[in-house]
Amino acid sequence: MRTRWPWIAMLLSTIILVSPIGTEVLHDAFFSGEQLSRSIAQPVAFIGFAILTSICVIEWLVRSIISKRRARGATV
Repeated sequence: MRTRWPWIAMLLSTIILVSPIGTEVLHDAFFSGEQLSRSIAQPVAFIGFAILTSICVIEWLVRSIISKRRARGATV
């Protein structure tokens, strides 16, 4: 592990957002012409954003902990 950057979670997030289901949810939440569709899809989109962001933060924390342990070295 050379970097603490959460590239796995960010790649997963990008794939999810670019997938047909992700783009449909984003379109319904923010660009739909119907108020009912926007009202239903916006909470789903915001919850999805929160989940993907928390996954990135968790991966960053795990990578930071592992990096600090490797830098400290093996103790007996």
